[in-house]
Amino acid sequence: MMASIQSRSVAMIGLGSMGLGMAKSLLGAGHIVSGYDVTPAAIDALSRAGGRAGANPADAASGADIVIVVVVNAAQTETVLFGASGVVSAMPKGSVIISCATMAPDAAKSLAQRCAEQGLLYLDAPMSGGAARAGTGELTFMASGTPDAFAAARPALDAMAGKVYELGDEAGIGASFKIVNQLLAGVHIAAACEAITFASKLGLDIAKVYEVITASAGNSWMFENRVPHILDGDYSPKSAVNIFTKDLGIVSDIGRSETFPLPIAASALQLFLMTAAAGMGRDDDSSPARMIAQITGIDLPPAKEH
Repeated sequence: MMASIQSRSVAMIGLGSMGLGMAKSLLGAGHIVSGYDVTPAAIDALSRAGGRAGANPADAASGADIVIVVVVNAAQTETVLFGASGVVSAMPKGSVIISCATMAPDAAKSLAQRCAEQGLLYLDAPMSGGAARAGTGELTFMASGTPDAFAAARPALDAMAGKVYELGDEAGIGASFKIVNQLLAGVHIAAACEAITFASKLGLDIAKVYEVITASAGNSWMFENRVPHILDGDYSPKSAVNIFTKDLGIVSDIGRSETFPLPIAASALQLFLMTAAAGMGRDDDSSPARMIAQITGIDLPPAKEH
């Protein structure tokens, strides 16, 4: 598609399954997109889609109106922003950073303040929806920031989002909403893995269990989405176990600092940690089912190579 009058120069830092899909949505909306990733194959994929490959984050962000940072955590976000070849040094004053990593609210507030000191806008905008919705421009963003940050980010958000929740006028609020979401997501995946392996232990046809539960009150979005990975033996990482050791770890840290009990989230965290310790940290986050199967001796569909 040719760039329209409303097109913007957008840089995407982080071209994994989410970032690449988001970049393609931006290109499809007529924006001029550059990008960078530490993985050469990801940069090549952006180039094939019509984007410009940057030599490093600063090169990708040079002259960009909007820089979107889709990395794993606060530490990586800080490096992308302020490290060697960081984007902050290359961005025009008044341009906006859309920060999408799941992080503690205090980390988001700190990054926003440091960006403001450099004359840059910062939108705290973690998202949900998965790789498929990233590629179709239907993500949900849980965003907070100043009115100016929202206004500057809007052209990119319109291309990437099915829904944008405007949750407050300061960074950290969006991060807090995402942490609540991740508590539930992690608990629901853990429960799905426990339930489907328990069904196997009871001698049930787990494909039939999936059919029945998805039509019953015990269903959840995560059960419906993740159990097919187990049925197919496909543990290639759509979302990895280590994502939830990180995110539920943040939940745990906040609970401890607030003297707030989180017993169910803590149990889910331990299940993901056990799975990571068993060597499956980089595998799909449905892998706790495999770990349970291994220690209990039950049979699941064999895992495919990936």
